[in-house]
Amino acid sequence: METTPDCTRENDPVNKDMLESIGKAIRIMAQLRAPGGCPWDAVQTRETLLKNLLEETYEFINAVEKGDLPNMREELGDLLLQVIFHAQIAAERSEFDMGDVAQDLCDKLIRRHPHVFGEVKANNQEEALASWNSAKSREGEKSVSLTEVPHNMPALLRARKVVEKAGNVGFEWSSVRDALDKLDEEVNELRKAVEERDERHIREELGDVLFMTACVARYVKECPELALQSAVDKFIERFRYIEKKLADEGMKPEDATLEKMDGYWDEAKKQERNTSGKSGD
Repeated sequence: METTPDCTRENDPVNKDMLESIGKAIRIMAQLRAPGGCPWDAVQTRETLLKNLLEETYEFINAVEKGDLPNMREELGDLLLQVIFHAQIAAERSEFDMGDVAQDLCDKLIRRHPHVFGEVKANNQEEALASWNSAKSREGEKSVSLTEVPHNMPALLRARKVVEKAGNVGFEWSSVRDALDKLDEEVNELRKAVEERDERHIREELGDVLFMTACVARYVKECPELALQSAVDKFIERFRYIEKKLADEGMKPEDATLEKMDGYWDEAKKQERNTSGKSGD
């Protein structure tokens, strides 16, 4: 039997000031879009705002990774602005408004949490996820719908989403070990294509390696996009260390031997291990 959320005043996490602030933000956006408002805001469309939505999302991710609380707060506000902006455009077209968006969200949260608002039991996160997926399947999704995964998502995120949807209906390896074995197989095929200088197959096999990396990420419950971002950041920091050490010797990277730069690279890794207490690659 479905129940409603416990929003008694004692347990209610929403206060009057919070509701007033959100309402104020909605009213401000409406005024910015209205005649006599802001010329820039007034001409924006769903399409012109997409770039901003992506940028704000990545800026929030960056703030989280840095543990920067003031910036997290600011970037969440910027993300909320994008939601309000899109809802306002829809309201002007009599399609839906911010209230509809929030109500749909409330309905979905209650519907997909029968282990909280119904009689289903979930004692851990795995059982809770299974409950969510079961509730979702009862909403009328008749197929895996891999083609519905947005084509313009970052490729690694798209790959992980695709294998996750396929895995939810049983199309997956039985263990992470099997997935790693398949990754090894794809790496060997890439190596063979490179050795044979087969340009067409190099691209194909490289894609297979990246795809299998996303598959492995699913098994270990990691986001491949964020993992790669961290690896890029790590590379940048280590290379900056190389540049600094060479500059202390009056040199530039292009003037140094690979052996010298490798030596400083290893120094940077050692410093990371000493700082974190963990081994580095």
